[in-house]
Amino acid sequence: MNPITQTKALDVPTAILQRRSIKTFKTDPIEPELLKQLVELTVAAPSSFNIQDWRIILIQDEAQKAALAAASWNQKQVIEAPVTFVFAADFTAGEKDLTPILDQGLQTGAWNEGTVNYFRNSIPQFQAGLGDKRREYAIKDAIIASTHLVLAAESLGLSTCFMNGWIEDKVKEVIGATDDPNLAIAVIVPVGYAAEPRLNPGRLPFSYNVFVDKVGNPYQG
Repeated sequence: MNPITQTKALDVPTAILQRRSIKTFKTDPIEPELLKQLVELTVAAPSSFNIQDWRIILIQDEAQKAALAAASWNQKQVIEAPVTFVFAADFTAGEKDLTPILDQGLQTGAWNEGTVNYFRNSIPQFQAGLGDKRREYAIKDAIIASTHLVLAAESLGLSTCFMNGWIEDKVKEVIGATDDPNLAIAVIVPVGYAAEPRLNPGRLPFSYNVFVDKVGNPYQG
């Protein structure tokens, strides 16, 4: 029997404070409508110029899960979790056809003609001007989207774990992107129902790593 899904979503502060990195999952599936809601909340994340340069791959097939686990130093949470989100980043997205993004911004009323015309030229120029930093900027956008996923999942009764232990070339092989040199793997996030206690390891006092104006001037709160 599937776990009872949370009927009332947690508020954002509660989801942030309750979230834990879970590495042991039940194999219970995520209902399709709940999964769709997670995807909707994930892609609601902001991105530079709204170019939405993330490429999100949902790994659900058992053979795919096994292959992804092998590419991730055999971390078992990929096998156990019903779905694992692979967040990739296309660092040439801003230099491709922006028409769908610009037209949508115009249709929603978020941007006017002047803004759209400005973006049509300035976004490719800005992206090209980044040079080697393009990869870094795209990965940042994908990481922001993955944080939306993690908090949305927590709010809706699911658990997650950010994974940073994997071999990029092997992960790209799993997702069918071996021949795409412009795609970077940002982070991997298994999603499912926790099968372990949600223990809190605590956080250091603000004075250790939060400062005012300059490093070394601790924020006291």
